[in-house]
Amino acid sequence: MDITTLFEKGGPVMWVLLGYSVIAVAIVVERLIHFGLMPKAGGAARFGRIAPEEEIGFGLKQAVKRGVADLERVASRIGSEQLIRMESGLRTLAWLGNTAPLLGLFGTITGMIKAFQVIEAAGGKVDAQALAGGIWEAMVTTGAGLAVAIPILLLLHLIEGHVDRRAKSMQRSASEMIEMLPHQHSGGQCDAIRHETSVSHAV
Repeated sequence: MDITTLFEKGGPVMWVLLGYSVIAVAIVVERLIHFGLMPKAGGAARFGRIAPEEEIGFGLKQAVKRGVADLERVASRIGSEQLIRMESGLRTLAWLGNTAPLLGLFGTITGMIKAFQVIEAAGGKVDAQALAGGIWEAMVTTGAGLAVAIPILLLLHLIEGHVDRRAKSMQRSASEMIEMLPHQHSGGQCDAIRHETSVSHAV
């Protein structure tokens, strides 16, 4: 059985799932490149980019020069901007992973509808050969939906784990920098530098 046969038997849903796969691969590759080019905390700049932790430190130093007292709020704002960049595309990835099985289920329903239409057209005389097309579509789309969703969700959780670790690193770096600089305490605003869980991406 080759891939062409699967797409012929699976119907239009298979092509939509293929589109899901292409988009997901593009997002994952782009995110891997983004994180690969991102310097490590405390490391030297790479390709003209500095680490998010260094961005926070630079922003805090600039705030002190301007006479800003609430450095925790400054760290929170810069950290949030960095997280938004790191989380780019993850919501779309979560959406693809969550809807792929539903799309496969939709293909299952349409396949079963076709099978029952064949039975109706035959006056109740079941012909296995005639039913094969509808059953093929029902089974193939279900399997394809799961085959697309599982890798997407696994990769999503891996990327989210990396983002979460980097968020904690930024929070720790911001706290250490604030402790060394004169500032007005505002109740731990730098704690806002926190990566949201995957549940938020699925909404």
